[in-house]
This record gives sequence, structure tokens and C-alpha cells, in this order.
Amino acid sequence: MTAAEAGTRIEVLTADDWPTWRALRLAALSEAPQAFGSRLADWTGAGDTEERWRGRLSIPGAHDVVARLGGGAGGEAVGMVSGVPTEDDGVAELISLWVAPAARGRGVADALVAEVVRWARERRAGVLRLSVAEDNATAIALYERHGFRLSGEVSGLMADGVRRELVMATSLARA
Repeated sequence: MTAAEAGTRIEVLTADDWPTWRALRLAALSEAPQAFGSRLADWTGAGDTEERWRGRLSIPGAHDVVARLGGGAGGEAVGMVSGVPTEDDGVAELISLWVAPAARGRGVADALVAEVVRWARERRAGVLRLSVAEDNATAIALYERHGFRLSGEVSGLMADGVRRELVMATSLARA
């Protein structure tokens, strides 16, 4: 089933949408802590402030989106992703992708990746990069479906102090 068939709607967020982003990000860090460089503890307690969440959604040039399932004006927010510019000219980065377990297998992740690819092309980026946990075969397969390939680069240690993230990239040049 494709995202469109599942009734997936992509919604661009602003800093005022921080409660939606917060709910999804905390769910992501709770449900799949092994998939992220950040830890739940980094975003809860003293780190759980409106100012910080607004700041996360105010990265200059970033494209923060959620996927919603269901019709009407609302719909349940079931996934998230961001596209962010980098310091490297012509390079953008995909970060923070997550889909709620109940929405997996419905094309939501594909729709979120496609949205960041669209955004990066619109910004005239020539390359889109991402980092993925080295043992996250499901995510690696998702990214490979969208043309990403392992770059041979390995990032620093993840929050667990043991695993590393692999860097993947895709060329956005149109044939």
C-alpha cells in the first residue's frame, strides 16, 4: 500500500508546532532508542523546555515535517523527519526519521524520505546525506530504495558508546 492509499498527508511544521514535534520525538526516542544519536534523557527533565523545542524547529533553512494518517483537517501524526542544510555547499542532510510502529508498512517512511528529497532538490542541493545506525538493516534498506548508497564514511560513536553510524548519500542530479 502506498502512502497516498493509506491516506498519508505531509505537513510542514513551524516553531509554533513544537508540541507535535515534541510528542513524536519523545515517542521515537522511547520506542527506538537504538536508532538515534540522541538519547531520551537528553530531551526530558531539564532538557524538556518549550524554548529548546522551538529552537529545534527554528534551524535556519530546515524543513521539518510530520506525516499524518486519516482524513479531515486533523489526522494522527505518525511520523517525522527533517531536512537540514549543511556547511558544505550543495549538500543537505536528512535527520530524525521515525514512523510509529502502528503506521509502519504503509508507505509513511517512503513518503517522508521523498519529501526531504523534494525539498533538497528545491534548494538545489546536489547531494543528500544521512547517518544511520550500522545495525539498522530496515532503515538501510529504506534508504537504498531511495537511491542512497553507503559512502564509506563512519561517524563517531553513538550515545551507547559502542555502535557507530554509517553515512549514506544520494546524488540529486537529474538525468
